[in-house]
Amino acid sequence: MLKAEKIVTYGWKDAIRGMRNPMNSWDKTDSIWCTVPDDHCSVCEDRHTDKCQDGVILGNNDLALMTKLVKAGTDHRKFLRMITVYMDITAPLYWWKEYDTYKVGTVANSCSTMHKIAYKPFERKDFSHEHLVSYNLFDATIETLNYWRDKFNTSQGKDKTAWWNMIQQLPTSYNQKRTVMLNYEVLRNIYHARKNHRLDEWHELCRVIEQLPYFEVLIA
Repeated sequence: MLKAEKIVTYGWKDAIRGMRNPMNSWDKTDSIWCTVPDDHCSVCEDRHTDKCQDGVILGNNDLALMTKLVKAGTDHRKFLRMITVYMDITAPLYWWKEYDTYKVGTVANSCSTMHKIAYKPFERKDFSHEHLVSYNLFDATIETLNYWRDKFNTSQGKDKTAWWNMIQQLPTSYNQKRTVMLNYEVLRNIYHARKNHRLDEWHELCRVIEQLPYFEVLIA
């Protein structure tokens, strides 16, 4: 199970300006900069249409250059690293372990199992379990975790044995939420490397990537 939400993109205007630096071709920029920030844009009337991204409506000239640079390879498409994407991802720990391959150019703040593991009872919905055939051992693990949670909480957080037993018996199917900062180059690498991966979570993230602005031009 993977859920991505609160997805926003930033840096389009600066990426376009930097993209045109090598040939001093700033005068050929035909993208439109929105004049009103926040919720209303006087150019496109609706900040949330697919034509307006972070206050920018991409022009044909800029799109053509982007397409050319993307096809030319990583040395030429450095502007992709300047287009920043934020999102909240909830996914199991076994997936996050693989995600760490892409830590270059990314930042993440996660919900803490260290500090908050005992703040609520463990339930099935806290884990990814859509492919389980039998729930006997799974439910027994949840029951065990809740036993140690109760001991930890009744000791007012002083029982280190109870805490260790929660931490070290926590399955890798436990879902953790992280707010992540990525960029289009990283997302392009993820998409092409993982779209046929055996883990469903990668397929779900790739479907999210497919909904990003200008996916067909900049990523696919």
